[in-house]
Amino acid sequence: MMDKPVALVTGGATGIGAACCRALSVEGFHVGIHYRKSAEQAQKIQSEIKDGFLVKADLANIDDVEAMVAMLKADVGRIDVLVNNAGQSINADILSMKIEQFDEQRALTRGIWYLTKRILRQFMLRSSSGRIINISSVVGHTGNAGQIPYTMEKAALDAFTKSLAQELRGRNILVNSVAPGFVETEMTRELPEELKSKILAGITLNRSGKPEEIAEVVAFLATKGSYITGSVIHVNGGLYGG
Repeated sequence: MMDKPVALVTGGATGIGAACCRALSVEGFHVGIHYRKSAEQAQKIQSEIKDGFLVKADLANIDDVEAMVAMLKADVGRIDVLVNNAGQSINADILSMKIEQFDEQRALTRGIWYLTKRILRQFMLRSSSGRIINISSVVGHTGNAGQIPYTMEKAALDAFTKSLAQELRGRNILVNSVAPGFVETEMTRELPEELKSKILAGITLNRSGKPEEIAEVVAFLATKGSYITGSVIHVNGGLYGG
């Protein structure tokens, strides 16, 4: 077993996930950088931080999740913090979206639920400690045209947070969500300038957020915040008040 705390960040190769890996490494964690396809980016993050290790899995595939947990048990022996950051956005309006696209979006949420279940059973419940941090989104609260399945799943993550915190009452395991607003990532950089300008006009701070600003809150929940559980913390520059 590792002699230092271990954090697992899903979708840790890019964007907010990569920033979380860096922030948790600074806080002294041995950081598991999970990825599905972004091997090169994951390796880059591993080279930038201290004591990072790579974990490849498709969270929508339950066999992959089982194999990942088995590897963590054999090679690491503990998970103190789980950051459920992995996400995808399959966009289309309700009339255009196919049922297969909807199911693909839903499958990732199922995988997050299952991974959390396995991490709890294998590690956190045995040690009677742990922190689970779910990365949701402001659009899970405001809605967003053309993203119905995505907004549904992000709202579901916050409901998952609140329900799981109640189920884990008395277990010394804290569960919280961080709901980012409009953050500079590869996904948002590809948006049309007209749409970005419209979004920025609604942000009190008059700018988009940085992945590092989301990671700051994740690191706080991972190391401090000992009286916070079942909460959704909005980090959006005033775009939405919660």
